[in-house]
Amino acid sequence: MIWYALAAFAACDAISATALVLSPDDMPLESRFGAAAFAGLRFDTAFVGGDTRHASVLAGLHHLAQLGATDRDWVLVHDAARPGLTPAMIHALVRAVEGEGGADEDGPDAAIGGILAVPVPDTLKRADPASGGQPEAVVRIGATVPREGLWQAQTPQMFRLGVLRQALQEALAAGAVVTDEASAIERLGLHPRLVNGSLRNFKVTYPEDFALAELLLGEGAEAGPAKP
Repeated sequence: MIWYALAAFAACDAISATALVLSPDDMPLESRFGAAAFAGLRFDTAFVGGDTRHASVLAGLHHLAQLGATDRDWVLVHDAARPGLTPAMIHALVRAVEGEGGADEDGPDAAIGGILAVPVPDTLKRADPASGGQPEAVVRIGATVPREGLWQAQTPQMFRLGVLRQALQEALAAGAVVTDEASAIERLGLHPRLVNGSLRNFKVTYPEDFALAELLLGEGAEAGPAKP
């Protein structure tokens, strides 16, 4: 799955550097799959991952700074568990965000940043908290949640490196739980842009999702690294 995400970013001229954040005890991808599998993909492996996504992203930002990125540079954070990402999706996000503020990068209309997301199409139900509690418990509907105006967040999520670092550091200091970069930015009182993504860009979460991912990737499967 990591290969497909790296390949999507490598195919975008707008991306000048890519940092793959892994845990300190992870094995380099080239050692596991062979260097030839990743030939032509532009990325730098950073063994700085933390115990949470929050910590890993923050460490990744510091690593990008070591590679020469400045606080004014845009950074895109992506989940490796979303192998369906395409270069077209990345370009759509970059165009939407960079075009939002025009030439006035420091004025009140300057682009804040944005994320790929899709409007929620399904009827949403909130479980009755009184019906849970045990693994075998029968969970019942507590309420129907209106889906109007609701979007399902995806990645990449694109923000200025310095602003995102500040947002993540302040959230960490406050003990706030942020499940994505946009929620940290929102704590600063900012309102990132929602850019239409794609259902193809879903997150592989459950065991059955692997079969769906293989089906969606389909014709491109032979381009990836050999299975270990």
